[in-house]
Amino acid sequence: MKTKRLTVAQATIEYLKNQYVERDGVQNKFFAGCLGIFGHGNVAGVGQALHQNLDFPFYVARNEQAMVHTAAAYAKVKNRLQTFVCTTSIGPGATNMLTAAAGATINRIPVLLIPGDIFATRQVAPVLQQLESSQTQDISVNDCFKPISKYWDRINRPEQLITALPEVMRVLTSPGDTGTVTLSIPQDVQAEAFDFPEAMFEKKVWHIGRPMPDASLLKKAIQYIRESKRPMIIAGGGIIYSGATTALKSFVNRTGIPVAETYGGKGSLTYDEPQNLGAMGVTGTPGANEIAKEADVVIGIGTRYSDFTTISKSAFQNPNVQFININITEFDSFKHGAIPLTGDAKSVLEALDKALSNFQVDSAYANKVEKFNKSWDDFVAEIYTEKNESPAFQGEVIGAVNDVATDKDIVLCAAGSLPGDLHKLWRTSHPKGFHLEYGYSCMGYEIAGGLGAKMANPDGEVYIMVGDGSYLMMAQEIVTAIQEKQKLTIVMLNNDGYSSIGSLSSSVGSDGFGTYYRYRNEQTQQLDGDVLPVDYPANAASMGAHVITAANVSELRAALEEAKTIERTTFIYIEVDRKKAVPGFAWWDVPIAQVSDKRAVKESLKIYGENQKTQKYYL
Repeated sequence: MKTKRLTVAQATIEYLKNQYVERDGVQNKFFAGCLGIFGHGNVAGVGQALHQNLDFPFYVARNEQAMVHTAAAYAKVKNRLQTFVCTTSIGPGATNMLTAAAGATINRIPVLLIPGDIFATRQVAPVLQQLESSQTQDISVNDCFKPISKYWDRINRPEQLITALPEVMRVLTSPGDTGTVTLSIPQDVQAEAFDFPEAMFEKKVWHIGRPMPDASLLKKAIQYIRESKRPMIIAGGGIIYSGATTALKSFVNRTGIPVAETYGGKGSLTYDEPQNLGAMGVTGTPGANEIAKEADVVIGIGTRYSDFTTISKSAFQNPNVQFININITEFDSFKHGAIPLTGDAKSVLEALDKALSNFQVDSAYANKVEKFNKSWDDFVAEIYTEKNESPAFQGEVIGAVNDVATDKDIVLCAAGSLPGDLHKLWRTSHPKGFHLEYGYSCMGYEIAGGLGAKMANPDGEVYIMVGDGSYLMMAQEIVTAIQEKQKLTIVMLNNDGYSSIGSLSSSVGSDGFGTYYRYRNEQTQQLDGDVLPVDYPANAASMGAHVITAANVSELRAALEEAKTIERTTFIYIEVDRKKAVPGFAWWDVPIAQVSDKRAVKESLKIYGENQKTQKYYL
């Protein structure tokens, strides 16, 4: 066997840059490059390997958590068919990635992490930043990645790389098993040389198949749908990842089966399709939630049924409701006692469409759904109506951004009150236009994720909608966007604190306690003094962004038009009224204190008890 002498780090990069994926005859490199921050734990190993492999692009990030968000957002836009490697030093560089790594796994998004690790020889232990244990020497902070990784490995000997890397790729390219993969490489092992087989570095193509479920289960599901009177579809992100949106449109246009969308699935249909009921669940539309309440067959496609989707297990009230789950992941296809159609969404939808060629819902049911679609769009139009109050209304701000966005553009958000309003209000015009990280709803994802989305969507604008709370958590990737000449349009809504949790706090009887950005009052010793004078525009300008300040929505519209003419990242600042909210139409299970001396808490507890009575087990 011919061999090639390389360091472990060099062999790793050489292997990764020769990995390809193929689906439906279309082939592309799986890795777009590497995001990283160097330290003593990776600079002489992975850093050196990247330096001599300049055809594997390297991007310098400003925060380790942020770069994993960037990689995940990129992979999401690319339908999980391409992603980035993320490399860090040991210690804090590694653990900084934990939050975003958990988010990628929760959202079923492939990212590869290569954190440096402590010396495998142990001779110089404890090295700088090493976590010591009195119980074992075989542990480091990288072990923290184990529960949040779909595959985790530590390379203590060079030859272990030969069998580890194919497992890394198997998991990353598996539609049903993907997520964060952590390959922990001790800093001394990274620099160690070995004679690796040359065959290891040949081009490797990983085929992404379209598996079908068990034939008898598919037949059973078809029978249930055929006999149903009020069927509905819950459209999850799996529809978009599978490229099944056209198949979904064909199926529901012909059968009349209504569709309600999760956060991940929004964009499965355009907003004006007659069968599209819009957002489902806690942040759902009245039509979607009413149809769900009566549905006798619920067809979940590519959804993991979060509590927001199921309204904390109270959305589906029909006592005889039957679930049919189409999902590439077996774990998700079995949820809610469903008929589990474990397979590819596009292939299964096409099979259902063919088998149910003579099936249509009752005309009265179809008309009811179409009326819901139209009445909700009328409601959105009213919310979007320009009022030009100051501070502005958040719904009106969303409308201004929605109006300026084209079919090539992406709106991106992750946390706060914005996701719920966007879920209900955003008029989707294409499958990739609505980008919400709501599996982990991670504050700080927005700008870092926006960078990844822009890198994956260079021909369209990326509109990042972010509150002041999330902005303060992680804004520094503006610098990376400037460095890489990746133009982002950041619309920052200032409500002087944590608006979303402030509203939730009030709903549970705690009056927004601890959710305002205010000085500590010397007299009361509470955080109820004057509003903090944070100059957000100046902060963004200091990192290189072009800054525009808008006093009302009319000025915001002008700012958005101006932003289109600016070639670098643009930051648009507007203040909003945190007390004025888009209506909600469902509850969410957040337990209320069972004992309190606060009257508001006692009243909230009574309402909570009534809502709990609607919860069900779906067995």
